[in-house]
Amino acid sequence: MATKENRTAGILITLSGGACWGLSGCFGQYLFQEKGITAEWLVTMRLIFAGLLLIILGLLLTKKKMGDVWKHPVDKKRLLLFSMGGMLTCQYTYFAAIQYSNAGTATVLQSLAPLIILAIVCMKQKRLPKRFEAAAIFCALLGVFLLSTHGDIHSMTITTLALIFGLGAAASAAAYNLLSGDLLRKYGVYSVVGYAMFIAGIVMLIVVRPWTYAVVFDKGTVLATAGVVIIGTAVAFSLYLKGVSIVGPFMGSLLGMIEPIVAVIVSLVFLGADFHIMDFIGFVLVLGTVAALSLQKKE
Repeated sequence: MATKENRTAGILITLSGGACWGLSGCFGQYLFQEKGITAEWLVTMRLIFAGLLLIILGLLLTKKKMGDVWKHPVDKKRLLLFSMGGMLTCQYTYFAAIQYSNAGTATVLQSLAPLIILAIVCMKQKRLPKRFEAAAIFCALLGVFLLSTHGDIHSMTITTLALIFGLGAAASAAAYNLLSGDLLRKYGVYSVVGYAMFIAGIVMLIVVRPWTYAVVFDKGTVLATAGVVIIGTAVAFSLYLKGVSIVGPFMGSLLGMIEPIVAVIVSLVFLGADFHIMDFIGFVLVLGTVAALSLQKKE
């Protein structure tokens, strides 16, 4: 059993990993706002280089286990499916949502993924949501409504594309979790996520052809891109997984909610994002609902 000191350290490490994911979205927002970079270019770069980085880390930390997933035909097919249906769609819709809104709003909308998973569970079990689950769904939908309209049904305060990609990010994050679960338990994060990122990156490389984009590689571009790739991937995963190994997956899932909070604060304070009181009420409804569902699941 972890000591009190170890548990405190685990909490801080887990929070740091979640915060790094939140910062990753803000680095992306900076590149979109200040450097004119597109989500297609950034996602291609992140998938390729972050995938390579995770594969190298996996080889250093787990050695021969990195090749195990390719020895089983069924798991190999599942990894390819996860690469396309989970990793690629999750990364692209998330950063596209940031491009059309901001890191805070996109990250909060992506946090709706557990409710989509809940809906899928209800359909698979052929049942209606329980009272608590129905209340959670209502609160989350109300939160999205306030984020989208500020309470005025006749107006949209974020663009249609931002809402579509934000909700798409939630759906693809749900697919990401559902498609990767068994693979992650069997082969580990560095193997599954590293290979999935790299495979998805190769596909994006062929489709997007990032070398045709007129990108100015100044100090800001290089540092922010490195922030997305290194801080938002290698550092975030390593810290989060180390923390979860101490505090456990349940506590880790709750502490991981620091990601949208950091994204909102940084995009507000440093990137000039324009939030109103209705936005914050919407944020609280969405994040509070996800936290409450997590607690209910634990009970």
